[in-house]
Amino acid sequence: MPSGICERTGYRQPHRITQDLALQKAHAVAQRCPRGLVIGADTLVVLGRRLIGKPQSVRGAERILTQLSGTTHRVYTGIAVVDASTGRWLSDYEVTRVTMRRLSPGVIHRVARWHLDKSGAYAVQEARDPLVQRVEGDFWNVVGLPLVTLNRLLGRFGISLRWSSPFDKGGWRGICR
Repeated sequence: MPSGICERTGYRQPHRITQDLALQKAHAVAQRCPRGLVIGADTLVVLGRRLIGKPQSVRGAERILTQLSGTTHRVYTGIAVVDASTGRWLSDYEVTRVTMRRLSPGVIHRVARWHLDKSGAYAVQEARDPLVQRVEGDFWNVVGLPLVTLNRLLGRFGISLRWSSPFDKGGWRGICR
């Protein structure tokens, strides 16, 4: 369910930005739900000290992908869980280092329009992604939802996730209480 929040925050540190936005998203959706747990997440790409959000256009995506090509950068995802009935909430973040392959101008032009809704103008949906050379840390964080961190937070609400490795063909196995 889209939160409808404006993705701006007063923080400057990537982990604080992503946690704050994740919590704002979760709270906004929780206000529309009578009960249940609401999960909010926000992702930000950081190259050196530069914060890279979502591109505003295909040309913006091309500029971002050109900057990230051949670099190692960090992917931060803030995650928040809000109990809609009580208002109780918990939040945390995950950071993963990603080394992107050196991309040719032709590849950049071709893929730039694929992920205009993603920080860094790219997405990793499989373990052997053609754009990414190496992932150091939680692979699921780069996909967009850090499952280890989420599982730890949900555990404090009495819920445990069970999933297959991203390298298995099984995918999600479900949520267990």
